[in-house]
Amino acid sequence: MASDYHRGDMDITEQAATFHAVMGLTKWGSLAVAVAILVPTLWFCTDAGFFGGAISGAVLTVAGILLLREKKAGGH
Repeated sequence: MASDYHRGDMDITEQAATFHAVMGLTKWGSLAVAVAILVPTLWFCTDAGFFGGAISGAVLTVAGILLLREKKAGGH
């Protein structure tokens, strides 16, 4: 029975897909939570008001999308 196991022979495509899905949801979900906290905090708790919160939320969204998107394969 011990000889039935061969290291590295298992198909892991489903596990890899699940891992990438969880990492993607964590990454984009964290950005959404950060924006969802930033906008009402600036809106209601500071003198920035609605427009200050909305502009800051838009800036954070754009910066987050640019920084969190998938990098192109290649290079190194």
